[in-house]
Amino acid sequence: MSAVPPAESGTAEPGTATRSRRTPATILLGLAAFAVVVDVLTKHLALVELSDREPVRLLGGAVYLSLTRNSGAAWSLGKDYTWIFPLIAIGVLAWIAWMGRTLRSVPWAISLGLVVGGVTGNLIDRIFRAPGWFVGHVVDMISVFDPYGRVFPIFNIADSALVCGVILAIGLEFTGRQRDGTRLVGDDRKGTGRAAETTTESADDERRERA
Repeated sequence: MSAVPPAESGTAEPGTATRSRRTPATILLGLAAFAVVVDVLTKHLALVELSDREPVRLLGGAVYLSLTRNSGAAWSLGKDYTWIFPLIAIGVLAWIAWMGRTLRSVPWAISLGLVVGGVTGNLIDRIFRAPGWFVGHVVDMISVFDPYGRVFPIFNIADSALVCGVILAIGLEFTGRQRDGTRLVGDDRKGTGRAAETTTESADDERRERA
């Protein structure tokens, strides 16, 4: 007579793993696409409405709309090496695509979706805008506390998405949340080195007791 399997089994149903992968992937791609669309639209509006115009003052001077084209990074750093930024962007996107194979966490999907959207938004500028392929200048238009970016670098929606995604990723790392949906608690976050050290100490204590 064959044994009856227990009612509560630890084996996941066939479609569960697929669904657990699909939801974070959908969130990542959807959020990235949304960020890219908003970024492209705001850049288009900035070029149409702010070209050959003085900065627009908003919120009592807390925010200014000031059109600029940036060949480098923040504060025009690296402006003589524009070609390197699209290569870095492509590398980041490739790394996230590779890492996404094990993505099961919704918070991490949000974080990476913002990063992908931000990186892609500016990569589009680097590839397609003047003065040429892979050396295009990024369109920026948001300046805080000063109309000409003297307090903080002038930025765009893609920059905002990227920064928010990175900050969220740092927070997830500090709280022990893993991309596969698990969470490290307490001493687990100290790494396997500490675990190995504890095991060695226990073995030494056992040998001393036997002696």
